[in-house]
Amino acid sequence: MGQKKLVRFAELETFSNVLQYPENMAGNWHAHFNNSNPITLELACGKGEYAVGLGQLYPERNFIGVDLKGNRIWVGAKKARLQNLTNVSFLRTQIDRIAEYFSKGEVEEIWITFPDPQLRLSKTKKRLTHPKFLRMYQQFLKQGGKINLKTDSPDLYAFTKKVISKYGCILLEDSDNIYLQAEVKEDLKIKTHYESLDIAGSSRVHYLRFSLPEQLPGKELDAELQEEVKNESAPDRR
Repeated sequence: MGQKKLVRFAELETFSNVLQYPENMAGNWHAHFNNSNPITLELACGKGEYAVGLGQLYPERNFIGVDLKGNRIWVGAKKARLQNLTNVSFLRTQIDRIAEYFSKGEVEEIWITFPDPQLRLSKTKKRLTHPKFLRMYQQFLKQGGKINLKTDSPDLYAFTKKVISKYGCILLEDSDNIYLQAEVKEDLKIKTHYESLDIAGSSRVHYLRFSLPEQLPGKELDAELQEEVKNESAPDRR
């Protein structure tokens, strides 16, 4: 490990706005923020551009960036501290453990911004909008709470629209390219490091906003979803 990372990891230990694999946090986040304001998560937050940006836009809300990479979290946490954003914190853990850290109804909104689209068929279940993850989110997301996906991957965008339709989610907003809209909302103007890279090479940013049904269909539907994705990704044999 490089010296720079070692310095950052040591500094993370001193940051009051960073919790690394904490215990007994479920139900205690309002005590952490010392207020009862609504809580929003940024999942796979990377350097935390969205958590920090939203924290600036909405001082009356609390924001938590979640990621495994401490070196990246350090960037966002440092920026939040320098800007005295007491409504922004970071949780270092694996996303597939996220339900351990929040109690039922404790989170009001989720942002998933430019996640790894996991394009290989074998990686489908790792997509953060896969029903596997939606069931996790439902354990702590407030009834009617919103999930936002912002991505430059047309594949992840199409996959998520399929999941929304197939699993009875409520689609609230759908944009094939947010920057072609007559008016772009302030929270959609925030740009992450990965957005600036335009890895997909599509020169467009897709956006979906949806909420979960009261009860998501069971796992038996997941096999059907996987088969549909497989058929769509198969090469044209004609």
